Formats: sequence, C-alpha cells, structure tokens
Amino acid sequence: PHLRHFCRFLLPTNEKQTETKPEEKEETLDELMEQLDSLIGLDTVKHEVRSLINLIKVRAMRKEHDLKVMNMSFHMVFTGNPGTGKTTVARLVAKIYKQLGFLSKGQLIETDRSGLVAGYVGQTAGKVTDVVNSALGGILFIDEAYALARKGMENDFGHEAIDTLVKLMEDHRDDLVVIVAGYTDEMHDFLTSNPGLISRFNKYIDFPDYTDDELMAILEMNAGRQGYRVAEAAKAVVRGMLTQMTLSERMDFGNARGMRNTLEKLVQAQANRLAAHDGTSSKLEVPDFTAKI
Repeated sequence: PHLRHFCRFLLPTNEKQTETKPEEKEETLDELMEQLDSLIGLDTVKHEVRSLINLIKVRAMRKEHDLKVMNMSFHMVFTGNPGTGKTTVARLVAKIYKQLGFLSKGQLIETDRSGLVAGYVGQTAGKVTDVVNSALGGILFIDEAYALARKGMENDFGHEAIDTLVKLMEDHRDDLVVIVAGYTDEMHDFLTSNPGLISRFNKYIDFPDYTDDELMAILEMNAGRQGYRVAEAAKAVVRGMLTQMTLSERMDFGNARGMRNTLEKLVQAQANRLAAHDGTSSKLEVPDFTAKI
C-alpha cells in the first residue's frame, strides 16, 4: 500500500525539542532491568534473560561463601527472523553482566562473516583473533553466524574461522560471552559444523515474530522518540497494510526493522508536503522540526 496519501496524519508533537549531548553516565542495574522490561513483546526472551541473571547472582553468592561453583558455559544462541530484537537484547545483556561483575567491560562487539573471514590462506585466524580480543570483557555478537559454515565448500575459510573461534572461546571463557544469531534451521547446521562448537553453547533463546499489535506499538514508540505522533487514521492504514501481507511479504518486511522503515517513509512524505508551504504551515509547531527530519 502507498503511504503518501496518509502522510498528512503524521504530526509533530507540541513538546519543545532540544538537542543535548548524551551524558557519559554508566547505567545502574535497576535502570538496565527497566529497559529490558520496557521492550515491547519478547515476554519469553525476558524470562530467559532473567533466569540467567538469577543464576549469575547465585553463583556470586556461593563464591562469597566459599562454596563450590560448577563450571558452566554462558555462550548463547539467539534464533529468529530479522528485526525481532536480538541485537538490542544482546546489548542490554552485555551491560547487565558488567553490573553483575560477570564481565569486566560490558561492551558489545557486532560482527558477521565479512568481519571474521579473510580472502587468503593464513589470514582468517588472525582476523578472528583480533575481533575476539576487541570483545574481551564483553559480548561478541555474530549475526547470521550460519554463513560461516557453507555446505559444499570444503576450501572455504569460514571453517577456519569456526575452528579458531572454538579455541578462543575456551581460552577466554572467564571474561567473554559469544552470542551467535540467525534463522533457526540454519543455526542448527552451523552448530553441527564443528565437533567442539555445539558443546560450547547450552543456552538457546528464540525470538518470535512480533504480532500486529506489537508492531503498531513499536511504530508509535519510535515516532514519539523522534518528536512525532501518528494519527488514528494513519494507524488504521498501517494496520491494514500488515493484515494484508502474505507470509512471504511478512518475512521480507522484517518485523521492527520494517516498522522503522515505514516511519522513515512517513517522515519523508510529510517533509515533501510541508516543504510546499515554505515553512509557513501551522503544523510546524516544533522550532527545529525541519532540522530533525
């Protein structure tokens, strides 16, 4: 469906927008947990993350009382379609783990096949080592990890990357968490591509597709963050667009990513309409409105 005919319903809020530089302030554990709880949907994911947090807290308590602590792997597999919040949750988990004292730095390093695999013999191991070293003290997030294990390509350097990764995960098990992410079926092929790989991961978290209600809530949330509100008539059109999508179209849409793209189209169409007023429209209630879009 075309969005141009209802872009007039995307309105600026009445709140004055001021640009401020983000403060270099480390968030507390309570603040991070609030952020986790405020994520739209993902109830099962939140439950799984909380279970991991409880486990880490109890392990820390046992250490304080000189009790034995069982060796465990905290590397994880995130499965699900694109745009379902995997990277967002991984970033929060990294910060939460730091506040719990489980990780020393709490940064999230994102990479994929292109960041790990080199084009010549002997270069891939060094490339993987450099990426892992940059993630020490935090989380290494490998998106579309299944691309490292391409079937039918015995000479592909992706397998060298996996072999190197397996060794480094063991060497740095005390201050590194690796999260591999991708489609459910493809991730199974990846984990079985190396005998030592699947044993490194014992925590699987599935990220379901968002419902229509959740996607609409995401649209409103993103619009509000940018100083806009979406009128009821516009919401009805967007919801209709979602309802009419086929399964294939829904897969291509990309969940929350698709809603962000939809908002960008709305803002662009609104900008074209308001530009015709030469900045004299009464709708321009926010002083820096044109700058923001």
